[in-house]
Amino acid sequence: MPAKSKSQQKAAGAALSAKRGDTKVSDLQGASKQMYESMSEKELDDMASTEREGKPEHNSKS
Repeated sequence: MPAKSKSQQKAAGAALSAKRGDTKVSDLQGASKQMYESMSEKELDDMASTEREGKPEHNSKS
């Protein structure tokens, strides 16, 4: 599932880093912490590897 915004992609990258043990889980906050707890490493990898070009900084809720 691709990220819909740059901020979502960054949060997925932070959660993925913690899932792999590169950063501390205690350093996560907000969306990245929620993603860490609810998504698999594969799902996080798919979201974090989304191309950033053309994405909004934040996805507006409609």
